[in-house]
Amino acid sequence: MTPPETVVSVHELTKIYGSVAAVDGVSFEIARGETFALLGPNGAGKSTTIEILEGYRRRTGGEVRVLGADPSHADLAWKARLGIVLQSSGEQGAVTVREQLSHFASLYPHPRDVDEVIAAVGLEHKAGALIRTLSGGQRRRVDVGVGIIGRPELLFLDEPTTGFNPEARRQFWDLVRTLQDEGTSILLTTHYLDEASQLSDRAGIIAAGRMVGIGPVGEIGGRDARTPIVRWTEQGDVREERTDSPAAVVAHLIQRLGGEPEGLEVIRPSLEDVYLDLVGREHADELSGAPS
Repeated sequence: MTPPETVVSVHELTKIYGSVAAVDGVSFEIARGETFALLGPNGAGKSTTIEILEGYRRRTGGEVRVLGADPSHADLAWKARLGIVLQSSGEQGAVTVREQLSHFASLYPHPRDVDEVIAAVGLEHKAGALIRTLSGGQRRRVDVGVGIIGRPELLFLDEPTTGFNPEARRQFWDLVRTLQDEGTSILLTTHYLDEASQLSDRAGIIAAGRMVGIGPVGEIGGRDARTPIVRWTEQGDVREERTDSPAAVVAHLIQRLGGEPEGLEVIRPSLEDVYLDLVGREHADELSGAPS
């Protein structure tokens, strides 16, 4: 089988500000058609890394290739192959949804049909509405429409569902899956780890400028990090045992204690558990549902 084409290649990337290494030797690749999540706490180096890949920021060292080119020297034709959905966008309240998308479509050589994009982002009934009258979730859909109007080969999604309600997030996920089915390569950043689990093929976890874990979403952190944990309360103390045979441990506990112990649970570590182990529990407040 022919290996998939690499659309992003990052090797020993560094970015130094004075005496501070914002990015310190980061390496990863993204294959064509793959969705890769870049995860990490605030200040970890995610945004700097992405801005270098997008061509907005110069690197200090390392090698970077995006769609076959060095972003720091790429031309307009290269930029037309990218789609970028920033974490926040400028206010465009005085134009309608259709006018906004038509304007951006005019900037690309082979854009998608404007009405097709409006339908894809679920704004058919808002096509003639001024953007300033839309809800936050609807405006975010306009941002995504702008990001995909040029038929990008590679789409950057930076915290795309921040501020969405649960229903809007699920609808957005459906849109991303449609793009995935079309073969779009996607680089996603998000603090919602369930979102990364749902949408990503692989993930990289970055902390203090270094890549501390990388791999398929279901395997990142290694086998030991995914080992189930049996937890129970005995004589007032919470106890736990990490084991590959949780059923056997539970059976032994029941036999030893003469019944099921209080608070018995078997925990199979999720991406969130692995993330917290890799970056430190002090960043727990940055996860989905926690106060900022």
